[in-house]
Amino acid sequence: MKNAKWIKCPSDIGTVSPVFEKEIDATSAVKKASICVSAIGLYALYINGERIGDSVLCPGWSYYEDHVQYQKYDITEYMSAPSKISIAVGKGWASTRVGFDPDTKYDDCMSVIAMIDIKYENGESKCIGTGSDWDVYTSKILFSEIYDGEIQDATAEIKYIGRAAETHPAIKLIPQIGEYIKEHERVAAAEYIVTPLGERVIDFGQNMTGYVEVKAHGTRGKKITFTHAEVLDRNGNFYTDNMRSAKNRISYTLTGNEDIFKPLFTFQGFRYIRLDEYPSDDIDISLFTAISVNSDIRRTGYFTCGNEKINQLYHNIIWGQKSNYLDVPTDCPQRDERLGWTGDTQVFCRTGAINFDVEKFFRKWLLDLRTCQHENGAVPDVVPPRISNKNSGTAAWGDAACVVPWEMYLAYGNKKDLAAAYPSMKRWIGYIRNSGDDEYIWNTDQRYGDWLAMDAGEDSYEGATPKYFIASAFYAYSLSLLIKAGEAIGEDVSEYLELYSRVRKAFREKYMKDGLPCLTSDSDPDKRIPITQTSLVLILKFGLCEDNERAAAAELLVKMISDNGGKMATGFVGTPYILHVLSENGYTDAAYKLLYQEENPSWLYAVNRGATTVWEHWNGIKEDGSFWSADMNSFNHYAYGCVFDWIFGVSAGIKPTEPAYKRFTFAPHPDRGLGFLNASLVSRSGMIIARWYYRGDEIHYELTVPKGAVADVALPGGYRAVLSGGSYLFREKA
Repeated sequence: MKNAKWIKCPSDIGTVSPVFEKEIDATSAVKKASICVSAIGLYALYINGERIGDSVLCPGWSYYEDHVQYQKYDITEYMSAPSKISIAVGKGWASTRVGFDPDTKYDDCMSVIAMIDIKYENGESKCIGTGSDWDVYTSKILFSEIYDGEIQDATAEIKYIGRAAETHPAIKLIPQIGEYIKEHERVAAAEYIVTPLGERVIDFGQNMTGYVEVKAHGTRGKKITFTHAEVLDRNGNFYTDNMRSAKNRISYTLTGNEDIFKPLFTFQGFRYIRLDEYPSDDIDISLFTAISVNSDIRRTGYFTCGNEKINQLYHNIIWGQKSNYLDVPTDCPQRDERLGWTGDTQVFCRTGAINFDVEKFFRKWLLDLRTCQHENGAVPDVVPPRISNKNSGTAAWGDAACVVPWEMYLAYGNKKDLAAAYPSMKRWIGYIRNSGDDEYIWNTDQRYGDWLAMDAGEDSYEGATPKYFIASAFYAYSLSLLIKAGEAIGEDVSEYLELYSRVRKAFREKYMKDGLPCLTSDSDPDKRIPITQTSLVLILKFGLCEDNERAAAAELLVKMISDNGGKMATGFVGTPYILHVLSENGYTDAAYKLLYQEENPSWLYAVNRGATTVWEHWNGIKEDGSFWSADMNSFNHYAYGCVFDWIFGVSAGIKPTEPAYKRFTFAPHPDRGLGFLNASLVSRSGMIIARWYYRGDEIHYELTVPKGAVADVALPGGYRAVLSGGSYLFREKA
């Protein structure tokens, strides 16, 4: 955009969203016309009052201290007559608080940049960029923020402010590389409720991310105001304490005609809305429609089985992913957070790549990660980072720098993307290696540990597994992924092979004894503490025990689960791997028991309490109906939805052995608790379909292998085969 300037409002207009305008009159017949637009904040583009493009919340959220995306639109059809270009701008993620600190704005000033490129039939061309010759007006959006909502007054007078002022932010413009954010499902209101407190509440029946569209016809100047919530309390009243300071409030002022309202520069995480103001006592819920908003990721994975509770769990996983894959893989969509927590991202990304095509989505996010990675290699705990809080270097969080690129490579086979990530992976390992006085043990500052595990007490934020044990285990794991990545792209990894050997040896000497975890307090190395489920899971999953030690460690894990009433005690670190560890070590039946467990903590506990997305806490709503906490209790948190990569990889039996599923295993583990199983994946190699079902005393299997791919079949009864493209049927005794 060489001829374009960043422009801003010439004077302070308070919280009102400004509109930047330019009249354009083509001088001759137009052959082709396009416009490129970006903003610090969010923008909406109009020509002659018509909205251009079907994406929303543009240009999305990037690492503003380095770059912001721009979008390009074909506007040829609008240039045959005089046209008015209008660009409305809202605060978005750039010009308001992000996270917990009110002083996390990138820039107080909303600004916009645009370039119109016109090519005429006579061979001439013309470029028109934003500059001080653009006009600025007020709008009908009186207030808009990501967390607090939006106020629209359809009766507001539009005022001319003056000519735009140029501004010069130190930021790079890059073309759109991620997925556009778009509207998706339209969800009809399910029920109108009057709560015991007399609140007027509409239930959409599904927790989700997006906003509510309202159709209204009322007296001019009357208002419709409503607040969003995820749940009702145990008395059936509207509950917003878990939103913390986020107001999530929408207000519309009516024109007196037929009005249709929806927000322009905000979104909410919600299932319910409370009507705080409404111009009638007669509530027609058909006038309210919830619109799901997320990145335009294409659905690739499908699953159904004969167990309706597991089907509901999968439904919750899908909606949790949609809710939180909104340009950035966020932790939650509702409270004053909605941040790209790296820990949540890395534990779920394999499941994410089964359910949806997320290659472009993560290509953009990994660029943000690389550009905000510190010079010493530390990775912020959230990406993009909060401006005033750049906590960095946390095990299982910063390890997203290695885990996510590798999982994307396994899913999609893109060596170019893996090569782009490789220097960042090396820098992360370099940070760990140099973070303390021992290059083989990672025992420096750690923040989260086995986050939200319940083995340190039901109401503890941090689990009982020592953080330094976790950190050193992840050191070895990320090193192993770096080595695989280097080998895949033809790099010399000899240095890292030697480092891995030394790190693994140091871990075993410090944190293991007789093949089992030997745990000591982080603050007191001489204080022994009990072995935890997560510690066993990590040494088994990350290959930190010898082959002859596996049986004893796995047996102890099964015993600890049994002694805990047949339940897990793991959090964000241990839960992603616990079922895998059990099945990989001969205890698939024990893994299924955990999957079917319905008491807290378990995946089905929330399902039994009517959840329509995955919860942040195992016991977000306790058995007596009270809440775990008010300060950190999201009911739309996808992290524990990572269980689906076990269901797909073990129950259905589909795992890639070569990137992009060019070669994969079909090694299903049927179980009567599921009844039957149908799973499919549109992989980069083509459609994979895996099914099994019981018929009398037999189990029937069906497999579709894409043309050009190879499947290694290993059925429980002993059948083995290597199969190429085609559809196959098998059967064996149950």
